[in-house]
Amino acid sequence: MFSITVRDHMMVAHSFRGEVFGPAQRLHGATFVVDATFRRPDLDDDNIVVDIGLATAELGKVLGALNYRNLDDEEDFRQINTSTEYLAKVIADRLVERIQAGALGEGARGIREVAVTLHESHIAWASYERRV
Repeated sequence: MFSITVRDHMMVAHSFRGEVFGPAQRLHGATFVVDATFRRPDLDDDNIVVDIGLATAELGKVLGALNYRNLDDEEDFRQINTSTEYLAKVIADRLVERIQAGALGEGARGIREVAVTLHESHIAWASYERRV
């Protein structure tokens, strides 16, 4: 399986419900370094997985809809604990929607898997992987 990974970051505010979250139940900020990995079994006609420029731009667009937002105020996230794991899934799902819509180019239709990793810090991160 071939893969490429592109990286960006986002800053959000949110809070959690549930004792398991301790002080994170209060509103707090989070900065995530976000890696998006695109995988396919064969390279396209240009011998690439996907155009890195398009992949970077589309990741930026997905993150732009979340960046500098209080997720507690966003309709899509009302009453949801926007954990790192959950946000990784949201981002992966939105990238797959963009692949299917052709936003990453026709060659990207050969992508079979997308993995998104959100790095909370240099010692903790969470990932979500899915088929396209």
